[in-house]
Amino acid sequence: MMTSAGRARPELIFGLRKVTEDAARAAFDWIGRGDKERGDGAAVDAMRTALQQIELEGLVVIGEGEKDEAPQLYNGEIVGQPGADFKADIAVDPVEGTSYLAKGLTNALAVIAIAPRGSMMDPGPAFYMEKFAAPAEAKGEIDPNWSVEEKIKVLAKCLKKDVSDITVYVLEKPRHRQMIQEIHDAGARALLYPAGDVAGALLAAIPESGVDCLMGTGGTPEGIMSAVAIRALGGEFMGRIDPQLQTEAIAVKEAELDTSKWYKIEELVSSDDLFFCATGITTGLMLDGVEKFNGGFRMQTLMVTGETRERQVLTTYTPN
Repeated sequence: MMTSAGRARPELIFGLRKVTEDAARAAFDWIGRGDKERGDGAAVDAMRTALQQIELEGLVVIGEGEKDEAPQLYNGEIVGQPGADFKADIAVDPVEGTSYLAKGLTNALAVIAIAPRGSMMDPGPAFYMEKFAAPAEAKGEIDPNWSVEEKIKVLAKCLKKDVSDITVYVLEKPRHRQMIQEIHDAGARALLYPAGDVAGALLAAIPESGVDCLMGTGGTPEGIMSAVAIRALGGEFMGRIDPQLQTEAIAVKEAELDTSKWYKIEELVSSDDLFFCATGITTGLMLDGVEKFNGGFRMQTLMVTGETRERQVLTTYTPN
């Protein structure tokens, strides 16, 4: 798996695929059962066990929380194989969308992102981030401080589309009501989903996906993971720390994080030697969810490798 210089070879992506597929399969039994904690716990156990088989020494930069809150995959934990040549930063979300897993709703994913040690931004106590994601054609062309209307107009020019043909992915949250109205007033479409922060950002960066950009505030961990995948794809992503709770705002201020700054993708992850895997748990726009049939499971995984800029969607059939 490793070169003499301690870099990961592109085929590492196939080992990581098993990590997210094991997590997705473990979460499957908890779809629609109203118990997000146990569903997440099953996925965490499966993901950590699978990571022990991967030839890397991973530092969890973004995980399930601090050590006193999460017994496994907590921020700062070393996973994989300690002493391995490839030293990595890891961002994990065994169930991206735990509430939607519990309710049986769309776009729940098992996600992992890998970057060389020290290259992934640690967001500290910041739980929420305002984001902008778009395809490669828009890279460097849009100022995140512009109005919604101006962003859409310039994006349309970059993509050689009419404004009326632009589709913006937005999480359907009360905080986005004004922005959604501005998207409509600009003449574009707003594609509203209750969940799917990572899926929406990736679809925005993938050409011909039916999504032209993502706007709005979602999870900071999901933002960092999306940045890894989108940098590997060559797309555009920017993020601004955007606290939504008073306790979070206080913690962010104490950590001296700048809430006015828009971080470029190169600041969120500073390497191109990247790996990203996402496996569908419940069916969404990007991936099919886990399906159980007589004798086994069917799963679908998106795999992205930064060194080669390749993306693959693999459908796997496994026995029980």
